[in-house]
Amino acid sequence: MRKTRPVRISNDMIVEMVNRFYGKVRQHPSLGPIFDGAIGDKWAEHLPKMYRFWSSVLNSSGLYSGNPMRAHMTLTQTVEPEDFGHWLVLFRETLDELFSADDADFIFEKAERIAESLSLGMFYNPASIHARINA
Repeated sequence: MRKTRPVRISNDMIVEMVNRFYGKVRQHPSLGPIFDGAIGDKWAEHLPKMYRFWSSVLNSSGLYSGNPMRAHMTLTQTVEPEDFGHWLVLFRETLDELFSADDADFIFEKAERIAESLSLGMFYNPASIHARINA
C-alpha cells in the first residue's frame, strides 16, 4: 500500500542516516570498492550532497539540484545490477536502526524507486528491445 502522507525527517536524522549508511557501504566487500573508486578522497564533499539529496527526497526541501542519473551513468563499467540489491539491504538495515517501522517503510519505498530508476537507466536499453520487436 502506497503511503501518501508527508514524512518530515529532521536534518539531524538525515545526517545520521546518511553517515551511518555510507559507513556500512564503505565496509561492504563489493560496494566499498565501487564507492571508493567513484568518490576517492572526496567523501567530505559527497556526504553533504547526499544530505541535500535526501532532504529534497524526504522533505521536498529543494536543497538538491544535481543530476543523479548523469552521475551514475559514469559507473556502468563498475556497477552490476545486483549491486543495487546490496545497496537496498544496507539502506533498509540502516533505516530499521534509526526510524519507526512506519517511517522506515516510507523512506525505503522512496529508496526502492530511486534504485529502480537508476538501475533501469544504467542497464536497460529500450532502443535495443524496440529494434528486436520491429525486426
